[in-house]
Amino acid sequence: MSSTKKSQIPRLQQQLLDWFDRHQRVMPWRAVKGKRPNPYHVWLSEIMLQQTTVVTVGPYFMKFIGKWPTVHDLAAAKLDDVLAAWAGLGYYARARNLHKCAIAVVEKCGGKFPRMVDELLELPGIGPYTAAAVSSIAFDQPAVAVDGNVERVVSRFFAIEEPLPLSKPAIRAGAAKLADGVERPGDFTQGFMELGATVCTPRKSKCPLCPWREDCAARKLGIQEELPRKLPKAVKPVRYGKVYWISNAKGEFLIHKRAEAEVRHSFTHFDLVLDIWSGDTKNPALEQSVWITAKNLDDYALPTLMKKAIRLCMNGKTKTA
Repeated sequence: MSSTKKSQIPRLQQQLLDWFDRHQRVMPWRAVKGKRPNPYHVWLSEIMLQQTTVVTVGPYFMKFIGKWPTVHDLAAAKLDDVLAAWAGLGYYARARNLHKCAIAVVEKCGGKFPRMVDELLELPGIGPYTAAAVSSIAFDQPAVAVDGNVERVVSRFFAIEEPLPLSKPAIRAGAAKLADGVERPGDFTQGFMELGATVCTPRKSKCPLCPWREDCAARKLGIQEELPRKLPKAVKPVRYGKVYWISNAKGEFLIHKRAEAEVRHSFTHFDLVLDIWSGDTKNPALEQSVWITAKNLDDYALPTLMKKAIRLCMNGKTKTA
């Protein structure tokens, strides 16, 4: 890590805050200047933004606050309605935890989000990053939220050449050093993320526009485009499964709701190949099942994977048992 002196930190903080004041993007969950952020909006957006782009999240965020303007409204909603509204954002466990968290905030916290990181961590679906983001952005608490954008900025600023994920402790230490004692923690957190998202980008970084360009160790060494380094990715295993397609003479097909107790698989770490079979039945004796048609398919919170399988089945691309 480069030898940035403690005496330099206030100047660096002010440079980033000044830059953020001038260049921050307008987002539906971001408070306008002079107004306090809405904790519900901050939390909702942070959950939606996990592994999802800002452009994708915008319409979903507006749809959610249109349906459920407050955390009380979301807590009172039916889980199936929340899942249906979430369809397309992926990772349905996030939507289930979103609903559980809203209920917990209402029932355990009187409808108000906690201010401190350790209290936020006790809520369903809130991990260290989200807790720090909500605490700093919504309540201006001195918490350091390190996402992928911040990791990239810190790696380059301090020229941390150790590859991710081994470099994470050094990156967190660097982020904490840069944020230490900052006067506007919420704006600094957002500015940190914004800098990585719009200037210190993964490819073709816009160094001339960066407020920290003169102090960036990687830029001085000419290696900014190489950082952060990453360990080689392991080859994804390929796994196989079957989908059973049940249809009737009316052109309807059967979908079955899984129980809440379920075995979960992380699709991030493996590829899945489905072998699709079809058949028909007149009186399926399956609980938690419903006959639907293509017209009301979007009314149900089905994973993208299942929607792909359904399209193949509807086009007759199946094997017959």
